[in-house]
Amino acid sequence: MENINTYHNICSLNQIWDLTAAKFGQIIALLDPHSNPEVRITYQELNTQIKTLASGLQTLGVEPGDKIALIADNSPRWFIADQGIMTAGGVSVVRSSQAEKQELLYILENSDSTTLIVENQKTLNKISSGLVNLPIKRIILLTNETITTENQVRTLNFEQLMDLGAKSTLNPVEQNQQTLATLIYTSGTTGKPKGVMLSHGNLLHQVQHLDTIIQPHPGETVLSILPSWHSYERAAEYFLLSRGCTQIYTNIRNFKKDLKNYQPNYMVGVPRIWESIYEGIQKQFREQPAQKQSLVNNCLEISQRYILNRRIARGLSLEHLDASKGEKILAAIQATLLAPLHKLADRLVYAKIRAELGGKLKTLISGGGSLAMHLENFYEIVNIPVLVGYGLTETSPVTNARVLSHNLRGSAGRPLPETAIRIVNPETKADLPPKEIGLVLVRGPQIMQGYYKLPEATAKVLDSQGWFDTGDLGWVTQEQDLVLTGRAKDTIVLTNGENIEPQPIEDACLRSPYIDQIMLVGQDQRCLGALIVPNLEAVAKWAIAANLDWDFNQPQEIITQPEFKELFRRELNREVQNRPGYRPDDRIGVFAFILEPFSQENGMMTQTLKIKRPVVSQHYQQLIESMF
Repeated sequence: MENINTYHNICSLNQIWDLTAAKFGQIIALLDPHSNPEVRITYQELNTQIKTLASGLQTLGVEPGDKIALIADNSPRWFIADQGIMTAGGVSVVRSSQAEKQELLYILENSDSTTLIVENQKTLNKISSGLVNLPIKRIILLTNETITTENQVRTLNFEQLMDLGAKSTLNPVEQNQQTLATLIYTSGTTGKPKGVMLSHGNLLHQVQHLDTIIQPHPGETVLSILPSWHSYERAAEYFLLSRGCTQIYTNIRNFKKDLKNYQPNYMVGVPRIWESIYEGIQKQFREQPAQKQSLVNNCLEISQRYILNRRIARGLSLEHLDASKGEKILAAIQATLLAPLHKLADRLVYAKIRAELGGKLKTLISGGGSLAMHLENFYEIVNIPVLVGYGLTETSPVTNARVLSHNLRGSAGRPLPETAIRIVNPETKADLPPKEIGLVLVRGPQIMQGYYKLPEATAKVLDSQGWFDTGDLGWVTQEQDLVLTGRAKDTIVLTNGENIEPQPIEDACLRSPYIDQIMLVGQDQRCLGALIVPNLEAVAKWAIAANLDWDFNQPQEIITQPEFKELFRRELNREVQNRPGYRPDDRIGVFAFILEPFSQENGMMTQTLKIKRPVVSQHYQQLIESMF
């Protein structure tokens, strides 16, 4: 535990790497199997490279407090650059190289960046015409490409910067917990992005306290898939690397293969990734002979009953928190009776699923949105623990998280140390009694310093006592678990005055194998509506079984078929009505099909794969109006 306590005595994030180099020396810190050639960097080498890059930046004239834009995506060099910037005394201003040109130029201008580090020549070409009027004094590529640029700005590639750094001496920069470490621009579903100011103290809070959630050991492995610049992935990377883990880089195309090949102990992700793994397994089930499908379904049904009774007995079922002693005893008896059958199912079915996912997963860490209950159930049944956490970019980001010893499914867990939660009336801001739904406020050392150059926007969300308005709705259990019910701004208000949170209903609908993506609409309408991206592969199998001679090369025609619509009507009705707490107003009255999935590429999803509701609503405005 010695090195862990040490992190409570340091003042800046970059001080971590001397400590890890001494403690974990030859353990591999960063492994990128998808770069050519493969990259493996030990903790010793990581520390050296961070300092070399920092020294290179200082030689180029970077001063303490300078803003340095890092426009790039996941790679070991991203991490070296990020920590090199902080070691040189700079502030890293981060964004994906995939972001729109105008957004990147806005961030460069708004942040007052004087140095630009970019992914590659292609990214530089995308924005170079807009750099003319900006105060950029130097440009660095993260690749070793030979540079071609029209700008009269000193431009180096990665190799040249490191050569420069190797020949010079690093000047240590004094920083404290209040020193600004990074600006992360919220991708914001509406309006211009805002620069969230996170200090070294904000980020160190995560490094110091995430071990209350998981306790990784040196040499354990983590599969990394989320954007490195995003606050959630960054906190995870800083924490896991401070504990001596090996971070293996993957991507959407390769992660299922990498799970099997690299057998990681941990993976940090968002609900969409767990949904994708689940859907892949469901697809394998659907391809089995009828007899085997029947066996699997029976196993899942028995195990579903087993885990529910086990949760009730342990006081860990959100729907049965008020269960009496007698009900808990009855549930414990039921669980005991079902346990041998569940064990048999584990041997026959679930062990094979775990093997498919590498067989060594200790924990999946989920954030960036609520996890649908069918996913919670599935992963519990197959014995792959999922811990859900909660937070925002503005909170560095983790404020709450579940732990293995108290894994209340459907909740976002208890607050991290030094963190307080309040539930207040959205209008009056008066405190609400326990179990009542209201606006979630958070206070703690991880709360941002504010939005860069936006004092009014800061004052709107951060009060004089340091309480941050998350914009989320939720309630708190007796055991202090936070249960989120939706976004204050996502609430759909029907003409009868009923307020409806779309997320839980959408999560329920996603249980249907025929629904790939769904977004509810219906503001100021008499009933809810839905935009649905159908899973045509699953529908094709259903159509064959139903003896329907449909040509799936003509999807536009298929989605107009009455049987197609009827299938989805049945699926929506069943899944919505089976949802705990169902009310008649939850019913989806009208729906329409979209054949182009929501994605980052078409601007309809954030980097953490959440649907940008306002963007989708605007894009499909006519379709939505025609539905009603």
